[in-house]
Amino acid sequence: MSAKQPVLQIGPHLLPNNLFVAPMAGVTDRPFRQLCKRMGAGYAVSEMVTSRKDLWSSLKTSRRANHEGEAGPIAVQIAGTDAAMMAEATRYNIERGAQIIDINMGCPAKKVCNKWAGSALMQDEALALEIIEAVVEAAAAHGVPVSLKMRTGWCASEKNALRLSLAAEGAGVAMVTVHGRTREQGYKGEAEYATVAAVKAALRIPVVANGDIDSPQKARDVLALTGADAVMIGRAAQGRPWIFAETAHFLATGEQLPAPTVTQARDWLVEHLHDHYSLYGELTGMRTARKHIGWAVADLPGGEAFRQEMNLLESSAAQVKALQAWFDTLGASYQRLPYLAKLPEARTIAPHEYKQ
Repeated sequence: MSAKQPVLQIGPHLLPNNLFVAPMAGVTDRPFRQLCKRMGAGYAVSEMVTSRKDLWSSLKTSRRANHEGEAGPIAVQIAGTDAAMMAEATRYNIERGAQIIDINMGCPAKKVCNKWAGSALMQDEALALEIIEAVVEAAAAHGVPVSLKMRTGWCASEKNALRLSLAAEGAGVAMVTVHGRTREQGYKGEAEYATVAAVKAALRIPVVANGDIDSPQKARDVLALTGADAVMIGRAAQGRPWIFAETAHFLATGEQLPAPTVTQARDWLVEHLHDHYSLYGELTGMRTARKHIGWAVADLPGGEAFRQEMNLLESSAAQVKALQAWFDTLGASYQRLPYLAKLPEARTIAPHEYKQ
């Protein structure tokens, strides 16, 4: 299978592969989504956008709704507890460029669940279905498909993902993503995939498996175990956005790509930083870039010491200069990123293998 072949369709949209970027609050902004797509992801969903109209003009929401220059299809995740408000949020985001609307019923954060949004909606199936129907109707008027992201259930004794996903399919949802944990688990413990497999076996629409997919081999295993149409990668892409190219290559050939060269990683990360600063501005951009830099160096020799030093810098220019110098020093000892140094040097990576 070529990673460039359209292997999955959501409404009218053909996707180049079945490797998705998970929506992550404070992470999957436009610069990060664009980076992951350049690194081989076939699809990326925005950070969660609130359905509260009074917050739409806030700087945070306006940044989350910024899709300037982003390659389609543009997928926006919305969250809320009121069907009419969610329908209005659907129309609002479609007017601003959303081509797919994703309903959040998977976020386990207390500040979201305490307001009965996110995965808390799985406790009230009647309300969840009311919201789904309202969003589907609002989106259908514009020819926009709707997807749904959920957990396996609220807790181990209340796993209702199968029942809710069947209702969602009946209401017109075009795709369902299931994170293999309950709300009660948060991100603790291990994801289970039996529930995902049950959902896939029962539905006719595409089903996406999410949770603990942190390597090309794990992606292969989860696809085989669940029969899912796609996998969604979240935390494993933080600091390692090329995991999508690595996974696409492995699924297509059974071979592990060698790690990127130090120079490649440096240049990709610097490019991402400049894109990040352009969205957030100097002060906020410099501060929010720290986590991305920290993730990028976390598994590299001397990375933790560099992260601590970098966090004391107070300008974007200083961050870029320090990052470039640090990677140049690393490059004097390693040709490729050494977190995969145990793998044999197979060959030089062709640019198209990392970029679409």
